[in-house]
Amino acid sequence: MSLAKDFTSAPQSAGGCRKKPELLAPAGNLEKLKMALIYGADAVYLGGKSFGLRAFGGNFSEKEMADGVQFAHARGKKVYVTLNIFPHNADLEKLPAYLSFLADIRVDGLLVSDLGVFSLARELAPALPLHISTQANNTNWATVNAWQKLGAERVVLARELSRAEIAEIRARSTVELEMFVHGAMCISYSGRCLLSSYFTGRDANRGACAQACRWRYGLVEERRPGEFFPIEEDERGTYIMNSKDLCLLPFLPDLCAMGLDSLKIEGRMKSVHYAASVTKVYREAIDAACDEAQPFDLRVSWLDELQKVSHRIYTSGFFSHVPDADDQIYASASYEQSTDFIGLVRDYDERTQMATVEQRNNMKVGQEIEIFQPTRETFCQRLEEMTDEMGAPLSVAAHAQQIVRMRMKEPVEEYAIVRRHREEG
Repeated sequence: MSLAKDFTSAPQSAGGCRKKPELLAPAGNLEKLKMALIYGADAVYLGGKSFGLRAFGGNFSEKEMADGVQFAHARGKKVYVTLNIFPHNADLEKLPAYLSFLADIRVDGLLVSDLGVFSLARELAPALPLHISTQANNTNWATVNAWQKLGAERVVLARELSRAEIAEIRARSTVELEMFVHGAMCISYSGRCLLSSYFTGRDANRGACAQACRWRYGLVEERRPGEFFPIEEDERGTYIMNSKDLCLLPFLPDLCAMGLDSLKIEGRMKSVHYAASVTKVYREAIDAACDEAQPFDLRVSWLDELQKVSHRIYTSGFFSHVPDADDQIYASASYEQSTDFIGLVRDYDERTQMATVEQRNNMKVGQEIEIFQPTRETFCQRLEEMTDEMGAPLSVAAHAQQIVRMRMKEPVEEYAIVRRHREEG
């Protein structure tokens, strides 16, 4: 289902923007945290080395987390920390000290899903707001209100909810509500998966998911052990649990009119490019959806931008329809994107029009490049000249994170992303 089709069939609300929701972006490491906030997020969510559900997402040391909180608070932004594993007894041993640390650095909220963790956090860090993770399967207003009575300040809704169900929950509850609007979809209910643990011993509910839903599968008959019968959609096989990615960009006016408190982007394991690009698109779109002076216009530039980062084909998920065969990808588990992130602007000299760029992928003189910026417009140019830090001419920047200087045809901002279209190779 295309975004354009979703948008034209979307039941747009005529009630206007009840409140501008918070834009909440993922931060897999300190650099991604900075990029998400610089590109327009109101808040970020992140995990430490323990207690979160992204064991392989980079995650933060205690010093990095403290630095991230300081960076965010200096800009009037917020940081939420995930403690949303389903812990075993041994997992709880280090929790009191960790809660004390999080209270000391003054994070803005904790994301929890387990009742025991919730209870300990209430007891040991009473000043920290508690948000109930989507992992807790929050699919109805009674559950939402029960968590509020226990002391939760916010509940993250399950992805498996329709627009009508979300609207009813909002109408029958007063607690803050958060929901995912963009990113990967899990085949298991609210992400509570047993496949990874069964196949690999890596427990998805303790942060170590092996993404078994993306693997290729075949058929084995009970009385014929060892005989593999392929299930083929085409010569590459089939991926029977491989969901498309969620994108609710076309529905933002409706979401803002419903009075949701926070709209969340999935992707702590995604790239710096993803953190910046998707955040900026949703920042501009939310602002436009809440601008009562003019009607919301789904810009082609936003849709194009979402194609430039790594993603699977997009769907509106459960929000607009009951997912069917069209919401799965059967031919491949791979991602697609139309551009490559090749450099990050560290400085710009207006006098010489030269930008200092940290290389993130191979760059060559003569390539067409695109400059994507936190607040200024995107522009394209040819990479006409490039030097090293000492001013020596370069024809190619091939070393990881090599510092180079290049002339820009327009002024550029710090943290601007330099990229090239994939056909430029």
